[in-house]
Amino acid sequence: MRNFRLDDESGHQEALFSWAAYQQGRMPELEYLHHVPNGGKRDKATATALKRQGVKSGVPDIVLPAVRAGYHGLYIELKAGKNTTTDNQKRWLEYLRQQGYYTAVCYNWQAAAELIETYLLRTAELGEAGQIWGKE
Repeated sequence: MRNFRLDDESGHQEALFSWAAYQQGRMPELEYLHHVPNGGKRDKATATALKRQGVKSGVPDIVLPAVRAGYHGLYIELKAGKNTTTDNQKRWLEYLRQQGYYTAVCYNWQAAAELIETYLLRTAELGEAGQIWGKE
């Protein structure tokens, strides 16, 4: 894997997706792992256009549409450093959990990778949805 700037969430996402590319031989479902580009800084015109196109604030960053352990799929809100979830992100995570998805907040790419591996390969170790992974 190449080096990534790990001082923000985008670097952690890049590292996670690089890890996922290497792991597809063990976990073919990772081909369908994807990022929902709802965050980030944009100019006002772009933000307005994206909102009209259906972008919604608070939707979790990462989605894995693979059924495991009675869950319809996995949603991850990825954080870095001291960032915390907003009220809107918490609302989305709770709604998705109630709809039968495994949801979690991961505080670095390694925690997200560990969760994904556990979700796909060791479901008995998952624990309850709505967990926080990797918080220091």
